[in-house]
This record gives sequence, structure tokens and C-alpha cells, in this order.
Amino acid sequence: MGSILSPDDRPATDLTARARIRDAALAQFAEHGTKGATLRGIADAAGVSLGLVQHHFRSKEGLRAACDDAVVEAFRGRLTRGTAEGTLGEPGLLGDLFATSGPLLRYLARALVDGSSTAAAMFDELAAGAEDFLSRTWPDRYPPDSPRVRDAASVMAAMHSGTIVLHGYLARRFGDDPLDREHATRIGLAMLDVYASVGEFAVSPTGDQIRETATRLRDHPDT
Repeated sequence: MGSILSPDDRPATDLTARARIRDAALAQFAEHGTKGATLRGIADAAGVSLGLVQHHFRSKEGLRAACDDAVVEAFRGRLTRGTAEGTLGEPGLLGDLFATSGPLLRYLARALVDGSSTAAAMFDELAAGAEDFLSRTWPDRYPPDSPRVRDAASVMAAMHSGTIVLHGYLARRFGDDPLDREHATRIGLAMLDVYASVGEFAVSPTGDQIRETATRLRDHPDT
């Protein structure tokens, strides 16, 4: 089994056996959770010895931390580079992201449901990536380190994470699992449609009225 991460997302020290173990761990943690997954099961899934798993990662917690780092780097790293280089919409970047995202997203979904401190740290990393994206793309609207960009990025991360956590319900509605490779574009395309429609609504008279009312209630909660 090759690594589910693209070459650009793997450091030079990420040897084949290590990558294979981590990829197996991503799948095992996603299916069984942190408590249910075992080093022996991960070793069997990777086709390596238990000793080799322990050599590379020492413990289940060490392996879990490596999986967390891989997920954050795969998404935050790719999206940050794509934004900075102006390649976010290019077929190569998107094709690679869609092709490899399924196992990573299944792992992330399980981690968020389990609600561990590690999952909280991962969410913070994803929110920080969203914050960087918003500030780079619209610096006047979202000044770096401002409360506005912090709030918007946090909500953005929660919205996108919600589609991952609830992917089973989406699969029931779609008729296909959106985390499967062949259906990986469905959430993204639907999200873009929603953003476009809501963007139009936000600048409509009704949207302006809602914003004004919400702002007034925020600034004058007792009135």
C-alpha cells in the first residue's frame, strides 16, 4: 500500500515503511477509535511487525500524534501553499487533494467525534489555517489577528468539519458516500453553491437588515 499523502506532503525522512504504518493507523483509528485500535492490529494492516511499529512510533499515542500531524499538514499545508502561490483552483492541486482526502477525512471525523484533547488541537490548527486563508485573501475585511477574522475562521472550520463528522447522514441523502474517492467533489461543489447563494443573500436588503439588527443586539444587549 502506498502512502495516501502526496510526495509534496511527505518529508524526505518519511520512509516507505513508516508511511505505510501511518496510513494503516489512519484507517484503524477511523474505524475503531483511539481506544479500540491496537498496535498489533495496525501492524497487521500495514503488513509489518509489531516491533517495526514500535521502532518508528514507540507507542499508540506516538502513532496517533503522527496521524494528527499528517492530517493537519495535508490540508492546512496544501491550502496555505495553494493560496500563497495562486494555485488553489488548479486541476493538479485539487485532483490530488480529492484523490487522497478520503482516509484523512475519515480519521478527522472520528477524532472530532471522540472529542479528545488531540481533536481540539487539530480543530485549532484547522481554524488557524482558515484564519490565514481569510487574512491573505481579504486583508482589509479580515485584518490579521483581529476578532473578526478569528470568529469567521472558527465558524468556517466548524462548518466544514460538520460536513465531515456528518458524512454518514450526507451519504444517506446523496445516495453515495462523499468521502469515497469517486464522490469526493460533491461536498465541495455543494459548499461553493451555498456560499454563492448566501453571498447574494448577505448583500440583499433582508441580509443587510439582519446584519444591522444582529450588530445592534451585540453592541446593546440590554435594549
